[in-house]
Amino acid sequence: MTKIIMLGCNGRMGQMITDMVKQDDECTIVAGIDIVDNRDNGYPVYTKLADCDVEADAIIDFTSATDFESRMDYAVDKQIPIIECSTGLSEEQMDYLKKASEKVAVLKSANMSLGINLLMKLLKEAAVKLAGDGFDVEIVEKHHNQKLDAPSGTALALADSINEAMDDRYEYIYDRSQVRQKRDKKELGISAVRGGTIVGEHEVIFAGTDEVITFKHTAYSRAVFAKGSITAAKYLKGKAAGLYDMSDVLL
Repeated sequence: MTKIIMLGCNGRMGQMITDMVKQDDECTIVAGIDIVDNRDNGYPVYTKLADCDVEADAIIDFTSATDFESRMDYAVDKQIPIIECSTGLSEEQMDYLKKASEKVAVLKSANMSLGINLLMKLLKEAAVKLAGDGFDVEIVEKHHNQKLDAPSGTALALADSINEAMDDRYEYIYDRSQVRQKRDKKELGISAVRGGTIVGEHEVIFAGTDEVITFKHTAYSRAVFAKGSITAAKYLKGKAAGLYDMSDVLL
């Protein structure tokens, strides 16, 4: 049984994970942390992480980047592996995370979906063959109209997977509106669409002469991210200090 501390337990993702864990015989949430305790979650909720003194095997963090360092300090101090799902971390905060991973197991991924992380592995193999044979590569990502960043972190992670497989040959191009010239072979185009309530859609296009191969992932609800984080918590239980990502979970 994997015992989990849920940070941001009363938020949208926290409640989704809470409901999913209730249906999972292999794990349980033993404590939650949130700025307000206004729900009956079936487990104790603390408004301050420092007040939580509950034994656990893993922490799932779906809170904001604010006060990130104190959460990492807690994981290190208590020696509880942490799945870090906060977005918008600064370069300094990422450095802090990497230093913490020298003392406790930390899992950080651009996207917690198991499907997206499998796609990143497949793209590396596809890139070597297709891009190596002259196929142009383009990425189109679509998200809801409330998303602040563009392109998405997932789109960049997909691009990085391809670029890594191709020895960093590509330059990422986000806008061609001010340029009147033919597409360079070393371009990797990344386009962002924002509208409605689209949860997340990523399409990777390999366009060659007279044929096009497309890889596509669509998230119909945020449940795919919740499921991925729970799977990651089970995986990280008992792991030695180090920096992990979802590709490790898929091995």
